Amino acid sequence: QVQLVESGGGLVQGGGSLRLSCAASGRTFSSYSMGWFRQAPGKEREFVAAIDWSASITSYADSVKGRFTISRDNAKNMVYLQMNSLKPEDTALYYCARASGIYITRRADQYDNWGQGTQVTVSS
Repeated sequence: QVQLVESGGGLVQGGGSLRLSCAASGRTFSSYSMGWFRQAPGKEREFVAAIDWSASITSYADSVKGRFTISRDNAKNMVYLQMNSLKPEDTALYYCARASGIYITRRADQYDNWGQGTQVTVSS
């Protein structure tokens, strides 16, 4: 079982930036694609970004494309989400997740390990 721990959330003004981090345990981190999802109050969990095992392929939700950047450091077992030009509608609990395989995916049901989440609140 992999343990995922997110950090870096907080309160920021609209237009500001935050960098989320996800620390993963386990020696096989580099064998899996990783993703970020978010869930706002009263809404379903939604895909934000994903990165394949080699960091050569990334995928973004249309709502964050051009503003968010996902990256990973396999030597440190870390995944990051750089969030720029934040909007109030980005307010949500952000989750880091590990996919069940090496291929990139946007489907939540294809991720088998989840962190506890880190709260991001963007004020207007």
